[in-house]
Amino acid sequence: MGSCHYDVNVKMVRLMAPPKKDTEALTLRLPREMIEAIDDRRRREADVPTRPEMIRRALVQWLSMTDDAAKQ
Repeated sequence: MGSCHYDVNVKMVRLMAPPKKDTEALTLRLPREMIEAIDDRRRREADVPTRPEMIRRALVQWLSMTDDAAKQ
C-alpha cells in the first residue's frame, strides 16, 4: 500500500515541467475573496490557466498599463 502511494507521486513529478531558468518562487497570501475572483476570471480564458499563470498575466498587464501611464 505504501509503495503504491509512492509510485503515484513519482508519476506526478515526471509530468511536471522543470522550473524555468532565472525564476524565483514567491509565496503570496491573498484574501479568499481575491482568490475566488482570480478563479472566476481565469475560467473565462479560452485556455483556463492555472492560478499562478493567471496572476502572471494580470501582473504583465498591470505593469504594461502603469508603464504606459507613466510615459504620458
